[in-house]
Amino acid sequence: MQVVQGTSTRRRWGVLAAWLALACVALVYCAWRFAGPVLGDPTSTPPLQTNLLALLPKTEADPVAEQALDALAATMGDRTVYLVTSDDAAHAKAAARRLGRSLSQSGAFRNVVAQLPPFDVTQVARFYLPYRFGLLRDSDRAALAAGSASLPDLVAERLFDPLRAGLAAPLADDPFGWLSRWLGALPLMTGNLGVEDGMLVAHRGASTSVLVAATLPGSAYATSVQHAVREATAGAERMTAGAFPDVRIAHTGAVFYADVARRASEGDVHRIGIWSAGGIALLMLWIFRSPKLIGLGFLSTAIGIGCALAATMALFGQLHLLTLVFGASLIGEAVDYSIQYFVLYLSAGGRWDARRGLREVRPALIVALATSLLGYAILAWAPFPALKQIACFAMVGITVAFLSVISLLPALLERAPRRTPTYLFDGAARLLRAWQSLLDGRRAWLLAVLVIAAALPGWLRVKSDDDIHLLIQRDPSLVAQERAVREAIGVDDGASFFVVKGATPEAVLERCEALGERLNAPLGGRRLAGWQSVSQFVPSARKQAADRALLASTALRSPDSLRATLVAAGFRSEAAARYVGAWTQRNAKPLSLDAWLATPWSQPYRHLWLGAVRDESAVPGYAAIVMPLGASSAQLPALVALAHALPGVVFVDKAASVSRLFGAYRVDSALWLAGAAVLVSALLIARYGARGGVRVVMPVLLAVAVALAAFGYAGVPLTLFNWLALMLVLGVGVNYAVFLREGCTRPDADLGAVWTGVALSAATTLLSFGLLAMSAMPVLKNFGATLAVGIAVSALLAPIGMPKEEVRG
Repeated sequence: MQVVQGTSTRRRWGVLAAWLALACVALVYCAWRFAGPVLGDPTSTPPLQTNLLALLPKTEADPVAEQALDALAATMGDRTVYLVTSDDAAHAKAAARRLGRSLSQSGAFRNVVAQLPPFDVTQVARFYLPYRFGLLRDSDRAALAAGSASLPDLVAERLFDPLRAGLAAPLADDPFGWLSRWLGALPLMTGNLGVEDGMLVAHRGASTSVLVAATLPGSAYATSVQHAVREATAGAERMTAGAFPDVRIAHTGAVFYADVARRASEGDVHRIGIWSAGGIALLMLWIFRSPKLIGLGFLSTAIGIGCALAATMALFGQLHLLTLVFGASLIGEAVDYSIQYFVLYLSAGGRWDARRGLREVRPALIVALATSLLGYAILAWAPFPALKQIACFAMVGITVAFLSVISLLPALLERAPRRTPTYLFDGAARLLRAWQSLLDGRRAWLLAVLVIAAALPGWLRVKSDDDIHLLIQRDPSLVAQERAVREAIGVDDGASFFVVKGATPEAVLERCEALGERLNAPLGGRRLAGWQSVSQFVPSARKQAADRALLASTALRSPDSLRATLVAAGFRSEAAARYVGAWTQRNAKPLSLDAWLATPWSQPYRHLWLGAVRDESAVPGYAAIVMPLGASSAQLPALVALAHALPGVVFVDKAASVSRLFGAYRVDSALWLAGAAVLVSALLIARYGARGGVRVVMPVLLAVAVALAAFGYAGVPLTLFNWLALMLVLGVGVNYAVFLREGCTRPDADLGAVWTGVALSAATTLLSFGLLAMSAMPVLKNFGATLAVGIAVSALLAPIGMPKEEVRG
């Protein structure tokens, strides 16, 4: 006897030591990951992912298009823009200078540009000068081809009506103005911006707006960067507004959106976590009247969530905000397993035996775990990174919680309870018998018919909306400020663009030029405002050779005549000789892309060149971006058709791509849900037989039907995430009928205790998941509303699955 007792004690302490070690490992790992960035470890990855774009899947079939999206996001993500506007131009410029000084002095930015540094614009002309004979504007090219380009007339025009713009080549080096006109067509300044007093200024009506640009010192999604930028912006704008009350300041940038999203999600985590934990604690205290049981229930849940947190960060590298908020709501589901063990513990009273209790409750917990894991596994198949994280987090969390219940809790609950809430269990038993009598036998089928009949009109009113903008809700104040900035400076949001691919840089440039010619023509009934491409700065070698050949066959075919024309126009003979020598120079090299990329002033446009890439076949190549400007939504189909008509060209519209993917997966999700229902039904039929399995699964199927009808009656359009939430309704909601049926079939079962456990489990889950409907994130609102309706109906109808003889006995 002593040997057996000693073995049991060693086993008990071994179990406790193992769980303590697991909890410590998870805790230390989580603390290390979250403390890394705080301690300034440059090699550590921030554990919390605040980038909303990380929620979205890879939608482009072409991996080069995804590379382009990532490159643009990286380029635009480290910039912030401030717009200072006033009806007094002098005030606007002075306020912009003051704002720039305040932002710069804050130390929150790598650099701040309110006033442009002195820039010798002639360096642009000097760079292009050696390649001047291969750079012709379309109008000059057409005049030369038509024979209407008279050299004396061109010289006269250049002499007596010189270009006043800064981008003009020296007269002696460009006597006919071909290079100067080509330079004037460069898209160096787009939109409404112009340079005044060394500042970027836009005029609209009586208002003058001045642009102040800043570069972040790190990632826009790093918490420390967000905090520093938020404080610096608030302080600088407050000081500037105090000095210039008539000035209006707007700001935009990825860092502001990321900061608002992070703080909103942290608020969700705190609110949902605290309210959920507090509500669950009060419910358990009211039912169990035992602080010890509450502590053990939260211990099991905390270990599950801690391990889920560590496993998710280890597998994915980072934790998305969406996962963190959803994880706070997992408390209600993870605590379900311990609740079922506790009600069995209390109902046993002095007869309690921990091992026997485990044997009795384990089958119900295994079936419940299997159905829940099935629901989350289907969720993991969705192509959305954040949803895969949620599925991983939930599967690890509830699995560890389950394991802790079947191993840790028996080791901690060996002694019999001091009291049994008999009055509570007796009242619950009476309530169960009264409610089950209304759902017994044929009445269950009649109820099913009535529910379906009532739900049918709601189904007919169900609508769908796959617009991505409904699922990623941005702060209205930031959206308004971004719109004000874009309207003032006259630029697009860059959400759609072309990716042009080729085997060589030359092939890419030629295809960019072919695309540009098509973009110059009307599309969708009107012309674009323009377009940006690297080929506008660096024409292809073929085009440069063609321009040089055109000059050689027309205006500059005779060097002697060229020299005579220049001398007759008043040029000194040495200047004329120098120009003719440049033209007749042999082995003149064309302008190269590498030479342009090496210039400092090309930096604002380098994002247009992607460089070396690999396509879907892993074949190396090169790619560039072409940005259409001023495209309306009505022109998007024409842009898509244009991409299809040209080789090596792909049109990228991330929002439209994601919306199309949402629609496709929303349709597929209905099939997934049907397949999951069949699998769950097969599992339950294998466990309870045909009749019993059907009755156990019936409550959750009716819950799904009611949830769909509720959205139809409410006029709320369904999204993919509603259907994915229905997967969880199926996986989680069926547990209540399983708990009830398994509890009823145990020897000497206390029906009141069983029903109390089911009701408490449903209440805690409903509390946690229902709070998701209060989230600031639209995706989680959809989840929460769907889960709340489905779980409530599943729990209410769970007695349908009870065996008839157990209730009457």
